[in-house]
Amino acid sequence: MDTVAPGGEQLFPGLGDGPVDGIVLRMLLGTQLRRFREAAGITPEKAGAAIRGSRSKISRMETGRVRFKARDVTDLLSLYGVTDEQVRARFASLARQSGKPDWWSRYGDVLPDWFEPYLGLESVATAMRSFDIQFVPSLFQAEDYARAVIRLGHQSDSPAAIEDRVAIRLKRQDLLARQDPPRIWSVMDESVLSRPIGGPRVMGAQLRRLIEVARMPHVTIQIMPFARSGHAGESGSFSLLRFAEPDLPDVVYIEHLTSAIYVEQRPDVEHYLGVIDRLSGLALTPAASMSLIEQAVHET
Repeated sequence: MDTVAPGGEQLFPGLGDGPVDGIVLRMLLGTQLRRFREAAGITPEKAGAAIRGSRSKISRMETGRVRFKARDVTDLLSLYGVTDEQVRARFASLARQSGKPDWWSRYGDVLPDWFEPYLGLESVATAMRSFDIQFVPSLFQAEDYARAVIRLGHQSDSPAAIEDRVAIRLKRQDLLARQDPPRIWSVMDESVLSRPIGGPRVMGAQLRRLIEVARMPHVTIQIMPFARSGHAGESGSFSLLRFAEPDLPDVVYIEHLTSAIYVEQRPDVEHYLGVIDRLSGLALTPAASMSLIEQAVHET
């Protein structure tokens, strides 16, 4: 049975007793903590000080970007005036469950802190839309192509570190073949097809892999042709993720060389949603895109 919050609303509606991914639990816990904080009229700065932290720590907690410490959760609930023992016990139980190791934990030596949250979000997303302006999206990359791309960005890494990064990228692709795969809609600039990453042999194999992926029923691939310049996506690549849980907000992910931005404010997300809609309208149809990829294979 769902626990009832002090205001009478159900906590974590639809969350059953079965296994749930840690990232989902952290995001749900964070969302509810934010609601409690706002209802109590407490600023993020004051909340951060109460747990010997900062505003940014509260932000990371409320967006599920960090694992929860039991003491922090109980201190925040007390600060927010949540005294119901059933509610507090439910939070404590879910906080413990949310701390279970994720599959990528073994690669901690090569994973930056700012990228780990994305792995969690990607693993539980039910729909993903993206625009890519330079490389084939990571979820569609063939092994040798992935290795060539990773080497470009990590030239000082050891061979072992490079292989760990490749292993992470390939492991992420397991979601394509799972029983309930996410719906993936990808728009790529035509330059992605013509940039010979890794040389002709590697690029040819990658293009053939792209054709295989495009034939999956849950994947849509569109190519933005060179002729349609001046579109809204020229500012850079981004991904938009959606989730089944109604309490988990859409997230836009924008990656830089040494950091990433997670956009969650609804007006900003809506802006990106409008951009990806316009890009999809301007790009070639999936059928025409497939023809262009097949042409690129013959020319490689």
